[in-house]
Amino acid sequence: MRILKEQKRRGFTLVELVIVLTIIGILAGSGIYLLTGFIDDAKYERVNMDLKSLDMTLQQYERNNYFKPPTQEQGLKALVEKPTSDPQPQRWRPYLDDMMLDPWGQEYQYRFPATQSKKKYDLYSLGEDGVESEDDQGNW
Repeated sequence: MRILKEQKRRGFTLVELVIVLTIIGILAGSGIYLLTGFIDDAKYERVNMDLKSLDMTLQQYERNNYFKPPTQEQGLKALVEKPTSDPQPQRWRPYLDDMMLDPWGQEYQYRFPATQSKKKYDLYSLGEDGVESEDDQGNW
């Protein structure tokens, strides 16, 4: 009498493959969800750092121009191009190569005199929506 050998199982069943792929999908999806939260946090942190950098650049501008910040009309463009409107800075030099943009691609905003900050001027980003609203982030 011949003894039948048990056949060795090779490969995976369809059910096992579906279960493994489902688990991988759930892990990948939750990882992406968590990562987007970190990316948003990083954008707001970048705005804080950019505003500090712009503030320091404006302080240099003021020191070089008898402690007068750019006017509202001149704005932050005075850090890139020499203003043509009065009062013209006496000791102007380029402070930035290009206008700085926030993480959402908008130029940072400048308001002189300040309405929200304790400083002479307001510096702020319009935030994700690109209009003045509650999500604006500034030096106040």
